[in-house]
Amino acid sequence: MLRLHIVTIFPEFFASPLSLSIPARAAGVGQVSYNVVDLRAFTHDRHRTVDDYAFGGGPGMVMKPGPFFEAVESIGAVAPIVLLSPRGKKFVHADAIRFSMGTELTLLCGHYKDVDERVAQHLATEELSLGDFVLSGGEPAALVIVDAIARLLPGAMGDMDSARTDSFYDRGISAASYSRPADFRGLHVPGVLVGGDHAKVASWKDADSLRRTREAEARDRIEWMRRETDIAARESAIAEAERIAAEKLAKRRKRGRGRAP
Repeated sequence: MLRLHIVTIFPEFFASPLSLSIPARAAGVGQVSYNVVDLRAFTHDRHRTVDDYAFGGGPGMVMKPGPFFEAVESIGAVAPIVLLSPRGKKFVHADAIRFSMGTELTLLCGHYKDVDERVAQHLATEELSLGDFVLSGGEPAALVIVDAIARLLPGAMGDMDSARTDSFYDRGISAASYSRPADFRGLHVPGVLVGGDHAKVASWKDADSLRRTREAEARDRIEWMRRETDIAARESAIAEAERIAAEKLAKRRKRGRGRAP
């Protein structure tokens, strides 16, 4: 059985989702247990403070390291301990498979502007992100990861073949799906899917899956090139700012040397 801990300042966020659908079914058949840990229980002031101002200034509040360390220590958590962070590696299906085959997983949900870097460096064993966007907290990301894992556990789904034919399960993007009616407002299901020839259906699905995968990979390549261009522009701007700052410093030093003693 997988023991899944979720450390959060909003434990009530998880009450309903974990009691519904696939996550609930996985727990019902004894494949996973959920332990939602209230981070504020590990504070030591009457306001139950979990955040503070950032060293070095800047906007926003930073979550303190102490409550996270104490919470994880209280449950005796072992790796993997995952900090959900936009800085992390992108969560992919292979991660869901990896976690589903384990016996324990701890998800750390951040909030506010950031989480103290010592949590990332000295408590979490890895950082994961859902993508290049920012959420108000780690809780929605934790639910996404829990659902992706739960549906892979034995007994969670009525038909595991359905999971095995999903996108990214030992394959790329899955083929398109259609249901009744075959003609909906003049929009027709591809004829091969209603023709009854299973070999042709399988061939069509493989071809459609391959086409969609190639299209997705092409989009990814374009996005990668765009990001590389943005990074190069930022590096150039930083280098220019450093050059200007160095020139100003050199001029000030030169003026200082030119003054009479």
